[in-house]
Amino acid sequence: MLNLGVYVFAGVLCAAECSCGKNHFTCAVSAFGECTCIPSQWQCDGDNDCGDHSDEDGCILPTCSPLDFHCENGKCIRRSWLCDGDNDCEDDSDEQDCPPRECEEDEFHCQNGYCIRSLWFCDGDNDCGDNSDEQCDKRKCSDKEFRCSDGSCIAEHWFCDGDSDCKDGSDEENCPSEAMVSTCSVEEFQCAYGRCILDIYHCDGDDDCGDWSDESDCSSHQPCRSAEFMCSSGMCINAGWRCDGEYDCDDQSDERNCSSSMCMADQFRCLVGRCVRLSWRCDGEDDCSDGSDEEGCEKTESPPCAPDQFLCGNGRCIGQRKVCNDVKDCEDGTDEQPHQDCRSRSSEENCNENNGGCAQKCLMTRGMVQCSCHTGYTLTLDGKGCRDVDECADEGYCSQGCTNIEGGFQCWCVQGYELRPDKRSCKALGPEPVLLFANRIDIRQVLPHRSEYTLLLSDLENAIALDFHHSEALVFWSDVTLDRIMRASLNGSNAEEIVSTGLESPGGLAIDWIQNKLYWTDSGTSRIEVSNLDGTHRKVLLWRGMEKPRAIALHPIEGKIYWTDWGNLPRIEYASMDGSNRKTIADTHLFWPNGLTIDYASNRMYWVDAKHHVIERADLDGKNRKAVISQGLPHPFAITVFEDSLYWTDWHTKSINSANKFTGKNQEVIRNKLHFPMDIHTLHPQRQPAGGRNRCGSNNGGCSHLCLPNNKSFTCACPTGFKKVDHYNCAQSLDKFLLFARRTDIRRISFDTEDELDDVIPLSGIRNAVALDWDMHERFIYWTDVTTDSINRASWDGSRQEVVVETSLESPAGLAIDWITHKLYWTDAGTDRIEVSNTDGSMRTVLIWENLDRPRDIVVDPIGGFMYWTDWGASPKIERAGMDASGRSVIISSNLTWPNGLAIDYSTDRLYWADASLKNIEFGNFDGTGRQVLIGSNLPHPFGLTLHEDRIYWTDWQSKSIQSADKLTGLARKTLTENLENLMDIHMFHNNRRTVHSPCLVNNGGCSHLCLLAPAPKSWSCACPTGINLQADGMTCAHAMTSFLIFARRTDIRMISLDIPYYADVVLSVNASMKNTIAIGVDAVEGKVYWSDSTLKKISRANINGTEHEDVVLTGLMTTDGLAVDSLGRKLYWTDAGTKRIEVSNLNGSMRKVLVWQNLESPRAIALFHEMGYMYWTDWGEHAKLERSSLDGSDRVVLINNNLGWPNGLAVDKTSSQLLWADAHTERIEASDLNGGNRHTLVSPVQHPYGLTLLGQHMYWTDWQTRSVHRADKLNGENAIVVRSNLPGLMDIQALDRSTSLGVNKCGRRNGGCSHLCLPRYNATTCACPTGILLKPDGRSCDGLPETFLLFSNRVSLRRISLDTQDHTDVFVPVPELHNVISLDYDSVDRKLYYTDVSLDVIRRVNLDGSGMETVISQGLKTTDGLAVDWVARNMYWTDTGRNTIEVAHLDGTARKVLVNNSLDEPRAIAVFPSKGFLFWTDWGHIAKIERAFLDGSDRKVLINTDLGWPNGLTLDYDTRRIFWVDAHLDRIESSDLNGKLRQILISPVSHPFALTQSKAVYSSLTPLFRISQQDRWIYWTDWQTKSIQRVDKHTGRSRETVLANLEGLMDIIVVSPQRQSVSGYVPLAPEKDTTGTQTPRKQATERPNKSLPGANCTDLNGLDCYQNNVVSAPRDESPHISYVIGGALSILAILILIAAFFIYRHKKFKFADPGMSNLTYSNPSYRTSTQEVKIEAAQKPLMNNPLRYKKEVPGAVDVGYTTEKIRIVEGVCLLSGEEDLYWEDLRQLKIQCRGAGLHTCMRTDTVSLQTSSASLNDGETEQLLQGEQSECSSISTTVTHSHHHITEHPDTGWGRHRQPSTESQV
Repeated sequence: MLNLGVYVFAGVLCAAECSCGKNHFTCAVSAFGECTCIPSQWQCDGDNDCGDHSDEDGCILPTCSPLDFHCENGKCIRRSWLCDGDNDCEDDSDEQDCPPRECEEDEFHCQNGYCIRSLWFCDGDNDCGDNSDEQCDKRKCSDKEFRCSDGSCIAEHWFCDGDSDCKDGSDEENCPSEAMVSTCSVEEFQCAYGRCILDIYHCDGDDDCGDWSDESDCSSHQPCRSAEFMCSSGMCINAGWRCDGEYDCDDQSDERNCSSSMCMADQFRCLVGRCVRLSWRCDGEDDCSDGSDEEGCEKTESPPCAPDQFLCGNGRCIGQRKVCNDVKDCEDGTDEQPHQDCRSRSSEENCNENNGGCAQKCLMTRGMVQCSCHTGYTLTLDGKGCRDVDECADEGYCSQGCTNIEGGFQCWCVQGYELRPDKRSCKALGPEPVLLFANRIDIRQVLPHRSEYTLLLSDLENAIALDFHHSEALVFWSDVTLDRIMRASLNGSNAEEIVSTGLESPGGLAIDWIQNKLYWTDSGTSRIEVSNLDGTHRKVLLWRGMEKPRAIALHPIEGKIYWTDWGNLPRIEYASMDGSNRKTIADTHLFWPNGLTIDYASNRMYWVDAKHHVIERADLDGKNRKAVISQGLPHPFAITVFEDSLYWTDWHTKSINSANKFTGKNQEVIRNKLHFPMDIHTLHPQRQPAGGRNRCGSNNGGCSHLCLPNNKSFTCACPTGFKKVDHYNCAQSLDKFLLFARRTDIRRISFDTEDELDDVIPLSGIRNAVALDWDMHERFIYWTDVTTDSINRASWDGSRQEVVVETSLESPAGLAIDWITHKLYWTDAGTDRIEVSNTDGSMRTVLIWENLDRPRDIVVDPIGGFMYWTDWGASPKIERAGMDASGRSVIISSNLTWPNGLAIDYSTDRLYWADASLKNIEFGNFDGTGRQVLIGSNLPHPFGLTLHEDRIYWTDWQSKSIQSADKLTGLARKTLTENLENLMDIHMFHNNRRTVHSPCLVNNGGCSHLCLLAPAPKSWSCACPTGINLQADGMTCAHAMTSFLIFARRTDIRMISLDIPYYADVVLSVNASMKNTIAIGVDAVEGKVYWSDSTLKKISRANINGTEHEDVVLTGLMTTDGLAVDSLGRKLYWTDAGTKRIEVSNLNGSMRKVLVWQNLESPRAIALFHEMGYMYWTDWGEHAKLERSSLDGSDRVVLINNNLGWPNGLAVDKTSSQLLWADAHTERIEASDLNGGNRHTLVSPVQHPYGLTLLGQHMYWTDWQTRSVHRADKLNGENAIVVRSNLPGLMDIQALDRSTSLGVNKCGRRNGGCSHLCLPRYNATTCACPTGILLKPDGRSCDGLPETFLLFSNRVSLRRISLDTQDHTDVFVPVPELHNVISLDYDSVDRKLYYTDVSLDVIRRVNLDGSGMETVISQGLKTTDGLAVDWVARNMYWTDTGRNTIEVAHLDGTARKVLVNNSLDEPRAIAVFPSKGFLFWTDWGHIAKIERAFLDGSDRKVLINTDLGWPNGLTLDYDTRRIFWVDAHLDRIESSDLNGKLRQILISPVSHPFALTQSKAVYSSLTPLFRISQQDRWIYWTDWQTKSIQRVDKHTGRSRETVLANLEGLMDIIVVSPQRQSVSGYVPLAPEKDTTGTQTPRKQATERPNKSLPGANCTDLNGLDCYQNNVVSAPRDESPHISYVIGGALSILAILILIAAFFIYRHKKFKFADPGMSNLTYSNPSYRTSTQEVKIEAAQKPLMNNPLRYKKEVPGAVDVGYTTEKIRIVEGVCLLSGEEDLYWEDLRQLKIQCRGAGLHTCMRTDTVSLQTSSASLNDGETEQLLQGEQSECSSISTTVTHSHHHITEHPDTGWGRHRQPSTESQV
């Protein structure tokens, strides 16, 4: 018999590489990487030979008992278990081919017959087991999402962003090859992968980029801690990981230059070079990964065999059934006799007798009886009997709870879960689970069982830790770059900071969802803290013995907190949630414990170890610890658990992974190619189960601040530093605390408690705090910031924070508070000054400005009236002076190097100081005598110093600590806190400062401004704010500066007084924002300063003291580089390099006019000479020059155009008749006479001069390069000095001496007789009008508006361009509240502008002066792209692209109705043709088209639907009867006739036209025909691409011109001109002013035809139609002729007769009406449409006075097709229109004499119903009909005349001519 053996050998990590010999079976790889081989015949023999049943898995046993069912996998189960809904076979074969089970109404029927909850359908989980519940339609992506190739949806902006956000990577396919390279700003640092972070985070020791690239190549790193190693990249790791054979640094620098003896004494060095703990040697685990730590170990006991295996003598294991089978299965035969007591087998034994002796199942194998058991049982040791198997002992057999029963088991679930159909796993009740994870730059959500992937929060800096509060719908996260903890709603809205101070590296975050608390870890501060959910009542909970706390998890139900610490002694700990009962639960075999999570259903914890590459689990007390996954984990970071799955993030693979939480199997990548996956949580209600009891109850446990739970009850706790006053309440404030600065924060150490914990005061914006002080009266703390150069203050608790002083500071290093008179003193080492102000920063003045060299600290003694300061310049010293700067003296000048901190001991009258170079602390008397060294050793670098009671406290830079000692002896030294970088000033805050009486407290000492303390006997003195002199009385200050410089500095305006002996700049305290203030001017009369801001694009003014600020020019500015105030002429001049114009206005910005606009490239500086009537300006375009013109823009001449580069500053020296300018390119300041002659250089070189001004004998200029204001003699440039330095952003400068008298205003008398602008010239003045308006022939007065102009919108503004003048300057129409204006139209009757705003979804109207704005349509609008006004019928029409409708309403918005709402895709432009009753619109939907319909929406026709792309704008030429439109896709402008025929391209290409309009000829009897054709020739359009308004000849397509350029967002455009909306006989005239000053419209009656065209016929005259009824207005001073009066009376009489005749006729006609007559309805704006209509067309021909005509059928005549007639009565006027095919070409054949008649407006809107026969109405009937319908058409006057030839002549009806602007046609 062959001796079959079992052998084991050390395998590798992949089972595929295990190989057994021939005739052997390979068992599964063990957890230790071992491979086991058994004989092949042992496979599927029912015996567990491998020990893990892998040799029996998937085997089909020969037979099952007749009472059992044979599963497909070979398993035997009871037949009674068939089709019972349970998967007993574990392969579902017992539930197949079962009769269908009836599911309940709330259940889903699976294809395999299972029934599951309906809610589980399509929830991402395979609940049925056959995935039939997840066969769902893919979700449709929204408009803002991108659909991946696998059907999932991601955010649209993730497409081609460099990250593979789709699971299949399809979002990064087919992207442009040239990736956009992100450029960071000058204040940012670019990470290696392109991301931008703030530059202040570069080399700060934190991994802000995520790849440590911001910490590489840094010359000075923040040093790592003593037990850490700093990688080359700046990363800090455990020092024990250095040279341990594993790369822990991201740049692998920890393994460079290693020797073989780098392991520490308590470590073992592996063969691969790695170091492991010595205690791990020979512990049975392969910790080295090469097995070297387990080699050479003494042989220990053989590994135990499985319970159903036999242990051979040689240590091997075989199946229990192979014992005593007469085969030596053990190699040493110990499984048979004589080693075993084997009973001899009887050959008669078989299963037919007594079941072979088996208790349950018997089968014959190789002629022998083989017993086996039913499922749920196992064989006893005798091989015959069966005993119950405890399935619950096998971990993972049930998801949660397990109860063992005889022969089986029963699984159950905890509250909130439900057993799945497999009866073993539990499913969480509630919504579908979502994985919420931080990705550094954003927070995202992913569904674990689907491909759904969404963005929750974006644009984050460095999000690391996160957690959520499900019931409050909040998400919390920490940002280790910003050092903030934030929160937001779970929908991504309402993001806010809740903890913003005192954080260094908040790496862990956890939410107590029961007591509503926030816990976090901070490895930088080595603390665990807690607060309310909003960040209030913050408390340090645990800090002692902490090193690097990282992950944190809460169990609020048990009242416990768990955390990991990966310091030098890595461990996992827990404590009660109030910080008590702290215990360590794991501290072995831990390296880098990162993530931590709790499985609340099973009361277990899971954690990941990034260095050990393992996921482990244990009970909550640390017992039953076990590795779940120990392979394939490169760098796990965070972990979460849900149901039976673990989910974790991995830094190395940048992925989210999952696996079974029991076995670690079924590993799956949920998402990969992520940015930087960090923390992860499962967002689901069951992850925050609601079963726990709120120990604090509804009243916060009665606690005043924090109520923190523990394992039994709760504890009332106070915020850090606050003491408890009783068991429940905390103090409301701190009585005494040590205040100290730490550059980026200000902290306190409370002396009210014994903890001595430093607590950050919640302040914002601190960049580099240095000096400190405090005021006990208002409980303010004050500090200086040498980065922001400011002095700030806030309440002791961080509230009421404000900037006190923020200007003219360069390095404020010292600060002191006079708590008696409430003054603030400070030193400035940059300006070398000592200054003082009130504590709120007001009344600031310079005290000492001479002989200072880097003053540092300052202290004041209000008791004695002295101030003391240190100076560590070239001659270090300590000085003192009175607090009013009197009696200055040096008290210490020897043995000093870096005298830093100063402190006064008021009890002993001593002065203490610290010297950082001598490394000592000394003291002496106030006069410098009695000097002694207090502490002279162990002081590496003392900085701040303070005293309180009997102790002295100081900060030390080098030891990073705060220490104290006895103030008298220097003994009893104590360290209060350490490991604090950048320690600065220090003070003790208390309420016991000594107070004394001061004269300044009584009526301010009689001083008008500042009252300052002084030493006795003087005691006090008065002082004035900087720049203002104290008057002779010694008490009162002057009102203001008399002589001063004023200059712009981009973000502020400053003044330098020339009245005082020193130069100090003072900020103009204007309550207004300044972004880029460039030019500046001063009005010497009113004392106002004017400035331009090229970013805010406005010109503003204010008084010199900063009051009465107002904006004077707000529109039409781009880059206003030059500004000049004509103080004599009361005018404001400016240059604009963006618009290339020079303009003028009144000082308040009114009557604005463009003076120069041609041949300007880049006008810059401007200077005025009012007395001579000249203005001068520089232009530094391509051909730089210096020019001059009169102040009205005339007489322009170039003075200098050679050897100029960048002529910036410009000034006129009136006394010496010189012109001076500064050139930044030639680096010279030059001068010439006023004509440009006698040119010479004054100063050279000057580095980069900008502004230039003159005062007295000096010239002053600003310089960009030197950042200074300079001065020199104006005649020769000598004696140059620097007035003020260190002033970045210097721009324009002006000088003013208000004591100098001004000249005479040339326009001073009655404004020079001008109605608007009076502008001086040489020896004369000129009257001028605002931009676009022509001066009247009288040469003095102006109209209010141009006669003809363009109106256009650019989304946020409405503007006009006059066509009367040549400058084409756009003028803003002052309409408020514009957001996104798209479409415009104008009604000349009421002179109203109508417009649509698609942001507000409204239609509004307004007067052209911006007044009278009203909303006419405010509801039911989506995207109103088109708007048209029917000025005749008084209606407006609009298109709504969002609703795909065309609507109409009265002009006031009433009677609104939808006209067209079908077959519209994207209707855009719309236009009306009232005289023909037509409505036209464009539609650029899927099938672009241009359509037409009647004004009531009927008779709709598609005119053009071919060769169209995006038909945007639309306009009508009413004279030539053509349609013009622009096509933004085909890039052209086209036209056609009104039927869409005769189509032709006017111009192509045009880049992206949007809207267009056309000019209309201004007809007048005096206008020559050629002039008319010139005015009528243009088509205007707006273009998005070129950002311009252009025009072209509409007849030829030539003469293309740009009217206006460089305008963003151009939209609609219309032409407003006389006659554009006129109709014959009625012309809306300009409103007249009534006695009350309001405008009232008036009508002008039609007059006789002009005698210049007597008897003109309306026939074709040389291609031009005649003027019919030419109207000439009578002069206003003429009275009506008597003949008109008589004629009028006779006309009235005739009308009355005709009316009577009409009623008689109508009565007879109705009386004898034919029964066959039809009842016809004729539509008006009630929008009801007639079914049988007679149309009598009212058409218009050019040069005809719009006659209203109709054709009557003559009895017996030939039918010419005009018998069917219709009268269309429209609101506002009765329009008689013919059939569509009745054109004036047909009517011309009638040769009808032109005659005049009047038809007045129809003011009613009711539908007119007329009964008529099929025959046409004759003239008389028509007249009677119109007269009879008084309800519709009142005041109708018609004159009927018959010719001698009996041809029916058409009544000639017209309306008076209108001279008001309009936008559409003549009817």
